[in-house]
Amino acid sequence: MSVSPVVPHHIAIVMDGNGRWATRRFLPRLAGHKQGVDSLRRCARACAERGVAVLTVFAFSSENWNRPADEVSGLMELLALALAREVPQLKKDGVRLFFVGERAGLSPKVRDGLAQAEAATAENTRLVLNVCFNYGGRWDIAQAAAALAARGEPITEASLHGAMALAHVPDPDLVIRTGGEMRISNFLLWQVAYSELYFSDRLWPDFDESALDEAIAVYSARERRFGKTSEQIASAHPDTVAG
Repeated sequence: MSVSPVVPHHIAIVMDGNGRWATRRFLPRLAGHKQGVDSLRRCARACAERGVAVLTVFAFSSENWNRPADEVSGLMELLALALAREVPQLKKDGVRLFFVGERAGLSPKVRDGLAQAEAATAENTRLVLNVCFNYGGRWDIAQAAAALAARGEPITEASLHGAMALAHVPDPDLVIRTGGEMRISNFLLWQVAYSELYFSDRLWPDFDESALDEAIAVYSARERRFGKTSEQIASAHPDTVAG
């Protein structure tokens, strides 16, 4: 009898490979980013259907400002268009949006769009979709420490954790990176301490439902010990049979 895979509560994804996807097709890089939006829409729907509660994606890092100016401006315009087009459907599908990252450097138009999208989906409960935009893991730790210091609160592991930009959700169970690269790239540095890591050679626009299912199956087969031994895990869950 087949056993259903254990579905992660929280999946985080580094959506890598949009530009290479476009280049291989002799298209401008922005065409790859547009295709990446379609892939994100498909992935969010698939996560909700499979019972994933939280999906966090790395959309634009704080280092991405160093890319060519035309690509950066195109990404900003794409974000504005995507918000206008996607938010009504996300609201209908029960997806709650959070945009995680530094907003001070964004234009008023983009900041207003992010706030409006969050407000429009605030009542949804089927899936939490965190879009990390102008985000960096080091920035997140630094802003959390600065916030605690400004309030005169002691900086401890627990207080720092509560001041993080993703404090509204549990830490990721599974982190997926597409595009064949095997690094974290300043993504959720604090939160991935005990996450399972999965690297896919597929470029993000090609990451479909079957690729998601493969990642979940690999995750399901792993033993998560959180610093304990296998024997301790087995004794705590006597009904679990080791494969």
